[in-house]
Amino acid sequence: MPVHDWTRVEAGIFHDFHIVWTAEIRNALNGGILPSDYYALVEQHAGRFVSDVLTLHAGQPGQESSPHPPSSGGIAVAEAPPRVRRKLTSPETYRERRRTLAIRHVSGHRLVAILEIVSPANKDRPGTVGELAAKVFEALDLGIHVLLVDILPPSRHDPQGMHGAIWDNFEEGPYDLPVDESLTVASYAAGPPVKAYLEHLTVGAALPENMPLFLQSDRYVPIPLETTYQGAYRGVPAVWRDVLERR
Repeated sequence: MPVHDWTRVEAGIFHDFHIVWTAEIRNALNGGILPSDYYALVEQHAGRFVSDVLTLHAGQPGQESSPHPPSSGGIAVAEAPPRVRRKLTSPETYRERRRTLAIRHVSGHRLVAILEIVSPANKDRPGTVGELAAKVFEALDLGIHVLLVDILPPSRHDPQGMHGAIWDNFEEGPYDLPVDESLTVASYAAGPPVKAYLEHLTVGAALPENMPLFLQSDRYVPIPLETTYQGAYRGVPAVWRDVLERR
């Protein structure tokens, strides 16, 4: 199923789809993709700028939280590098930039990764773009891996897409977003150095079916974005499917 042009519908319609798609991915992860010592939760964060996210935690219920990740599970990068068309590595100099304080509560279990689906509210003004970019940067600085799904076209506030806004924290100069493929899926492995695995696509293209989501800097699990997108889209009301499909 091709990615649809979600600018054709109201933000609330995308928000509904966003929630269901996040849950579909959670179900796939907890249904066998994740190793037994990891689990995924859908979490809602207060505030206008931060949408619902999917978080991955390490540790079985009842176990003590550990500062170290489990030693097994996932696919080793050395054995099977992620099959993406672009890979970026951050320079070490980014760590000399400013630090911010982040306070996290994960109910005694270590937060290892975040999956974020970009919403229209993340792109509607410079402040919202900066808020999400800072959130991803801070997560990576804390050693939390991130999978960013941005299937909305760039706005005038993120002309190189949300990945471009994020990567500005690591390198000077604008990111080179392909002109004919302006939608982005980006998987970040927290370093140091931070590594970004990228796929760009356009409206009408299929999403990557095995996008990496890192559990450790050298191990990942494949996320079936296309399958879960299809599962979520089946529940979109017919009247809005007609708009999205130009019927």
